[in-house]
Amino acid sequence: MDWQLLERDREIWNRELASFVPPRVFDSHLHLYESSHFNGKVPALCATGPSDVGWDVFQNKIAEIMPDREVTGLAFGFPTPTVDFKAANDFLARESKHIGALGQMLINPAMDPDFIRETVQRDGFVGLKPYHIYASEKPTFDAHIPSFLPEAQMQVAHELGLSITLHIVRSQALADPSNQEVLRRYATKYPNARMILAHAARGFNPHHTVVGIESLRGLRNVWFDTSAVTDCGAYEAIIKVIGHDRLMYGSDFPVSHIRGRCVGLGDNFLWLTPENTKLDAAYANVQFTLVGIESLRTLKVAALACGLSDEQVEDIFFGNGAALFDSR
Repeated sequence: MDWQLLERDREIWNRELASFVPPRVFDSHLHLYESSHFNGKVPALCATGPSDVGWDVFQNKIAEIMPDREVTGLAFGFPTPTVDFKAANDFLARESKHIGALGQMLINPAMDPDFIRETVQRDGFVGLKPYHIYASEKPTFDAHIPSFLPEAQMQVAHELGLSITLHIVRSQALADPSNQEVLRRYATKYPNARMILAHAARGFNPHHTVVGIESLRGLRNVWFDTSAVTDCGAYEAIIKVIGHDRLMYGSDFPVSHIRGRCVGLGDNFLWLTPENTKLDAAYANVQFTLVGIESLRTLKVAALACGLSDEQVEDIFFGNGAALFDSR
């Protein structure tokens, strides 16, 4: 039931979220793509949805989760091992010409820094989107940051004042000492580069963000997005240690339209979906909602727990992203 909005999803929005989500939203983490970009190996989620997902399709779909909101945002391609980088980035360059749309260039570590510099300047990208699946280290889930974001590419981001949406990996995410060292070194050495740590610093298991967040205290060119996180512990740690002004709403569209929830288990995490869960064995009438709705509920819990004001909530949903990209 991915991509489908059901009546029970609307009920949760009306009951819990309509009064929480502000009128204006800057979505700091969303994917745009065409199925042809994947060279015949379309990801399962993309295969079950629209074949061509540009800015207009995103607007229609995100309005299902957040109706009657004015949504702008930061987009990048959908990274897969077989993606056609040129086609994906050309498409994004065209789509980011829509009013309210900004684009990041999808990159891999083998790309020449001069090529990245020329492409960014020609196509008007505001940042870079590396991803661990392109890392030179295998398995890539254990990759150190420089193996998928080399220092030479950080230098380009510094020179041009670019943002970088970075999905860190390794088993303990932000609690990993090597991740902490590289993030702090990169942020200090390249202060004009603006790093956005995706998924609340990969806080799918909140304990890793809670344990590691102190390592980033005082860095003023590091932000975090909320994309697809469904446990409030990571959000709370960021707000309390780094500040609410460093946290930005992100939908992770189209992951937002998966029916499920991610939970921390031991030193890892697990995505629960109708496909891997026997709901008929539950003691109650358990029904999944969409990840995008679960993530919004989680952010609301964190905001209440941290005592945020309405103005601070508006900052997370719009003001922080708008300020980062000077688009108020």
